[in-house]
Amino acid sequence: MSDKVKRLLVIDDEPIVGKRLQQVFSKIGFEVETYTEPVAAMAAMAAHPFDIVVTDLKMEGMDGLEVLRQAKAMNPAARVIIITGYASPDTAELAQQQGVFAFLAKPFRLDELKQVIFRALEELEAGQ
Repeated sequence: MSDKVKRLLVIDDEPIVGKRLQQVFSKIGFEVETYTEPVAAMAAMAAHPFDIVVTDLKMEGMDGLEVLRQAKAMNPAARVIIITGYASPDTAELAQQQGVFAFLAKPFRLDELKQVIFRALEELEAGQ
C-alpha cells in the first residue's frame, strides 16, 4: 500500500457488518468510516472523499445503486463495491453500466471482500 492512507466507506443497514469490516480493515491500515444511513454517508463523502466504498444494495432511504451514482459523481476515481443478499442479473447489469467495481452476494467470505478491495487499491495506485 502506498504512503497515503486509503479511506474506506462502509454503508450497511446492519451495524454488525460495518463493525466487522472496520475491525478488519483498520488493522491493515485503512481509515474506515461506517454508516447505517446512506444519506449520512453521502454527506460524509461530500465533505471528504473516500477511495473505496462498500455499500449494501437494499437500504432505507437510498439504495446501493444511488450510492454508486452519487459516489462516482463526487469522486470519479472511487471504487464502489456493492454487497447484497438480493443479487439479480438485472441489478448486477445496471450496476455494471454505472461503473460498479464489484458486486458480491451475501453471505460473502471476508477474504473474498479483502481480495476485491486489494484489487481496487492496485487499480487506484496504478492511476487507472
